Amino acid sequence: MTAKKTVGGVTYQNAGADYFAKRSLRRHARVWSLWALGVGAVISGHFSGWNLGIGAGGWGGLFIAAIIIAIMYLGLIFSLAEMSPALPHTGGAYSFARSAMGPWGGFITGLAESIEYIMTPAVIVFFIGSYLTGIFETPAAFQPLWWIGCYLLFVALNYAGVEVSFKISVVVTMLALAVLVVFWISAIPYADFSRWALNIAVGPDGNLMELPQGGGSFLPFGWGGVLAAMPFAVWLFLAIEELPLAAEESVDPKRDMPKGLIFGMFTLMVSALMIMLLNASIGSADQGKLHGAYSLATSAEPLLDGFRVIFTGDIAKLLSLLAVIGLIASFHTIIFAFGRQIYSLSRAGYYPAAMSITHGSRKTPHIALFTGAAIGLCVILVVWFSRGAEQGGAIIGATLLNMAVFGAMISYALQGVSFILLRKNMPNIERPYRSPLGIPGASATVLIALVTLYFQLQDPVYRAGVYSALAWYVAGLIYFALVGRHRLVLSPEEEFALTGGQHGHPEREGYGTTKVDTAS
Repeated sequence: MTAKKTVGGVTYQNAGADYFAKRSLRRHARVWSLWALGVGAVISGHFSGWNLGIGAGGWGGLFIAAIIIAIMYLGLIFSLAEMSPALPHTGGAYSFARSAMGPWGGFITGLAESIEYIMTPAVIVFFIGSYLTGIFETPAAFQPLWWIGCYLLFVALNYAGVEVSFKISVVVTMLALAVLVVFWISAIPYADFSRWALNIAVGPDGNLMELPQGGGSFLPFGWGGVLAAMPFAVWLFLAIEELPLAAEESVDPKRDMPKGLIFGMFTLMVSALMIMLLNASIGSADQGKLHGAYSLATSAEPLLDGFRVIFTGDIAKLLSLLAVIGLIASFHTIIFAFGRQIYSLSRAGYYPAAMSITHGSRKTPHIALFTGAAIGLCVILVVWFSRGAEQGGAIIGATLLNMAVFGAMISYALQGVSFILLRKNMPNIERPYRSPLGIPGASATVLIALVTLYFQLQDPVYRAGVYSALAWYVAGLIYFALVGRHRLVLSPEEEFALTGGQHGHPEREGYGTTKVDTAS
């Protein structure tokens, strides 16, 4: 480290070449690797989670909520498609907010993403463990061993190198999509929308009531049900926004990043429509099988329940294995995300600098990967052993998951604001791609994210997760106020912000990124 300088209440250290040499990444990803990274991060939400929104708004309420949430994500994705090539740094959301709103804005946005990316795989691995427990018939008390094993395996795959990480992302994402396509094709002959998707009504006590012959209202809870279903519809697209974190490992981020983001979003929109429509449109009069939307509203494994309607015989374990593929795809890709997200904030000094050191030959941010995995695993282990299996599982499946949604909504709103401010305050920076939705699209993202956040607070289950996330936030802000803001480093993200976009591009400034011309 060399001389220090204070700018606007924060202190920078102008690190030397050796600092960045120890924190270099390797370029590998092309457009289809980026597409797989984005789709894979989300795809587990098409296997489970989205369906709980039926209980809040009925099928029609969830469907309209999904359209509103898709508009939010379209505004976000097109904004990212403009910002990421213009600011091609690993920092992603933190980088955009840092240039638009200063160090505090950058840190607040980065902290929100840390909550999302560390908590989401922790919850996903809980569901993976539940599936594997049933498949291999291991005792419920052994479930933490499945979590530890999964973290060890997939952190190791991400540690092995960017080439391996992206290849695994492509494979598991394609497999997960293949499972969904098989389900869609298999479900079409059994689909009866009116009979099964509209088989719920509001009972005298205000709770869901089954209509045995279907034909219920499209909006049994009215427009209030649409708003209540919005937080659940987020699961159909949550984490697609992680793609900019791969900017410094993309061979050509200016060309490939917009394509990866846009192709990925439209893939997810098609998949979301198909799974909502077909999973809810099949059912059986057999009491042991799915009862359309009514039982789907509380199902922990909606895709598996759908398969059970279509296929007879003792193939439950095979179907469970297929369902695990979607969970694995998201688990693997979001581990990649928290590794890069922690790395970028650490390289800039917002988090302890040691977290950003990369492996000497593999060029992977292994310490950031270990740190994120350790935090997530410790949280679910503490919850499990302190509250017991039943209550602990409920907390992991609800409170921790809702912490991730809370962090995501704050991050989306701040990224939308960042886009608007960058358009106004840095109109002359190079923009290889310009969002066709522009400021109106970013404004829609901000508005819908805040509305979704408000309705999280109306649900007691979501509220517990929000309060837990706020505690995380307070701890992080105290650290930054007392320690972090005095240890910032002139990383690519920081130099870009301080020079108004004249410096800070890794490929121009020589920040140690190693280019590898390997197609993927």
